Amino acid sequence: MMFEQDVKEQCHSEQMSALHFATSLAKNLLDVAELGIIRAGNFMKVQVALNPRVHLVPYHIDGDQPSYLIIADFVFTPLSEPLIDEECEDSIGLKLLAKAHYSLAKFKGEQIVVLSQVLANEVNIGYEDMRNQQVLKFNGTRIKNIGHLAHLVDSCKDKYLVFEFEDNYVAVLERETASAASSSILKGYGIPSERSSDLLEPYVDSLGDNQAIDQDFGDSPVSNLQIGIDSLLWA
Repeated sequence: MMFEQDVKEQCHSEQMSALHFATSLAKNLLDVAELGIIRAGNFMKVQVALNPRVHLVPYHIDGDQPSYLIIADFVFTPLSEPLIDEECEDSIGLKLLAKAHYSLAKFKGEQIVVLSQVLANEVNIGYEDMRNQQVLKFNGTRIKNIGHLAHLVDSCKDKYLVFEFEDNYVAVLERETASAASSSILKGYGIPSERSSDLLEPYVDSLGDNQAIDQDFGDSPVSNLQIGIDSLLWA
């Protein structure tokens, strides 16, 4: 009996220690650590903020309502695990699935924006079969998130709207024609607004206008060969 009691007390002690460690770790992630480094032959101390790793593709959607942006008949939304769960894996593709499982956000607010579907209309002839493709650039500018895409489209004065997608796909819409057709498309499909309510707020660039961006942000952290092998293992 004494042995059994000792085991129970030992287990309880270990559980409390683990809980204390996890609590301390969560707290320390918000702290600043002091590190010693050698730069140009000189030893110095620097302060480094400790931040938790953030997955590029979220497991949950804030407010339970996904952000969306409809441009003419193109429907854009951020890639998320709920979206992946709703779609067939074949329609998402192994490359996007690999990004969803392996990628970490390189900056605050980074998103993978996908063209989720194209609403059938005469404006989009030739594009109606496009689905669940990542959009990388708009008129030559790398897209940071769906709010950034909405801002770029709203401020565009060019004659054409040029969307560059993964795997070198390009879609081009005439801006004035797309704008004129938007209201009738929304009405025909019974959609009350061309964008979600969160995109009605003024866009704020979390990086700042003058801060450089890694040109590879949003790209897959693994090679095409790894995608072909590793993805098949977990898909």
